Order: sequence, then structure tokens, then C-alpha cells
Amino acid sequence: MSDPRICIVGAGSLSTKRIYPGIGASGAQLVGVCDLDQEKAKRNARRFGGDVYSDMELMLESVHPDGVILCIGPDAHATLAPVIMRRGIPVYTEKPPAPSAAAAYEVARVSAETGVLCATGFKKRYATAYVRAKEWLDSFPSEDLCSVGMDYCSARYSNETPRSEFLLDFCIHIIDLVQYLFGDVVQVFTFTQDHHAYAVSLRFQNGAVGTLNLNDARSFQIPTEEVELSVRGGHFMTVHNSSSWRISEHSRAIEWREPPTFTSAGDSGHDTGHLAELQDFISAIVENRSMRSDIRESYKTMVLYEAIKTSADSGSLQDVFFEPI
Repeated sequence: MSDPRICIVGAGSLSTKRIYPGIGASGAQLVGVCDLDQEKAKRNARRFGGDVYSDMELMLESVHPDGVILCIGPDAHATLAPVIMRRGIPVYTEKPPAPSAAAAYEVARVSAETGVLCATGFKKRYATAYVRAKEWLDSFPSEDLCSVGMDYCSARYSNETPRSEFLLDFCIHIIDLVQYLFGDVVQVFTFTQDHHAYAVSLRFQNGAVGTLNLNDARSFQIPTEEVELSVRGGHFMTVHNSSSWRISEHSRAIEWREPPTFTSAGDSGHDTGHLAELQDFISAIVENRSMRSDIRESYKTMVLYEAIKTSADSGSLQDVFFEPI
């Protein structure tokens, strides 16, 4: 296949900053831009290429792309991704993949039935630090994993809609990351302060335990992301803001990384994972394969999100179950 031909649905500010500029850098060609706001669509087509549409299905019929990227919110992701997959076209959606675990399950079911890739933009699975963390953790038996602690904080969210919900819009990244690194969660207990701060306790299938400290009392400009990973035998790794890390084994520091610059607003696209994930989507199209952010994994993330939220609302311990797909 020559450069894969990509269409994007949605021309909002985030996709314009994170997705559109990465198409060419990922070895693909932008051939279609679809948005109900035609001025936004025309702006992005002018800047990045592609024909302009206001109707997704008309675009698919006219352009016949090799892949589609959806950047229009969880409800529309869950509605439109199956339509695209049933046409045999791989699809990548921004996070979250759906407004609920049940909706994500239905999207995953269509992906399984059609055999067509559906991926979710969970960038932290592709961030340089967490690629290294996953590689390091996988070098130990899973039963030796001991504990994980994560702090992840932002500025204030209104919590008025799903797209402005702190837990779903912001924390979903770290909820996805914790299972990616340590495996499936089986039990959750959550305290909350008015849905703006959460203290989450986790028990994993492999016997490890974990804690999440999540709040929106801080800042978007100054990132707060601290991760601590512990493995039996004096082995531990700390990660700071998806960028810096230190690894110790047998109680001795053996590896560290201190990049010269880092900002939460952007980088090479690999420290944050944005570009690396997009590149993998384009490669997956060419190679006809799956990805580490496949919708089946995203469904599990949504199940854990709902368990955290239910425990916070009910004040009760929640068992976590994943339906087979």
C-alpha cells in the first residue's frame, strides 16, 4: 500500500492541534475533512489538505479512504465507529471510545464480528516513559508486581456534561494506564469529594494493589503526573510527567532519564504519545494488524471507570467483571 488515505471527522481545536498535523508525519495522506461547521472543515482542509464534507457517509462513498479518525465526542464515537467498520474501514477514535462500558462493548463486538480494527486514542500507552515502564514490568513474573501509585491532577472541570466530566474526560487516561501496566483490576473502592477529588484503591487479578489520587484543584499549565511502580525484591520505578524516570533494581539505581525540555502542551509527540500512537494506527492499516489501544482494551477501561464512579457514589466496594467479546 502507498501512503494510506485518511479521512477525519471533526475539526475542533484539540484535533487541529494534535491529530491533523500528524497525518503527514505518520506517512499518510489526508483526503477528507468532515465537520458540521463548514468553516472549521474548510480551515483544516486549507491547512492540511483533503476535500470538505458535512456528511460522513457521503465522504466515505466519495473518497473510499483506507482509515478514518473520529474526533467528535464519546456518543458520536460509539455511533459512527460501527458504521465505518461495517464498510471494512479501520477506525481510530479519540478518547473516550463511548459514553458507557455497555456502548464500548457494542463497538468492540462489531470490531470482533467484522475483523476490522477499532482503536482508541489512549496516548499514554505510547508515551516514551510508559513504553519503557511496560517493558520493565514485563521482565518480572506478574505475581511479583507489588503496588502502583498514581497522582494525576488538573484544573477545575464543570462536571455538567460527559465532555466536561473530570473523571471521564481527564482521568480516563490514567484509568486506562493503570490496567495497561499492572493488568486487570478485580476490586475497587473509592472516596470522593463532590466528584472533584477521588481517592481510589485497587486490587489487581495478579494480587497487586494500587492507589489513584485524582483531583481538579491544580492546573492545566503545570502538569501533575507522578507514577510509582514497585516490584518485590527491591525493584521500583518512578515516572514524572510522562517524561522523566528512574529505575532501581536490588535497591540500586540503574537507569534514569532527564530530557532537557518538556511541556504539557506538546513535544516531539513521543513523550506524550500523541504522534507515536497515530503512527502505529497508520502502520496497523498497512500491516493489517491490531494495536495496543484496541477497542477491546478500551472496553475494559470503561468498565473500570464505571466501577470507580459507582463506588464513589455508593460508598461500597465494587467487584470488576469484564464480559467476553
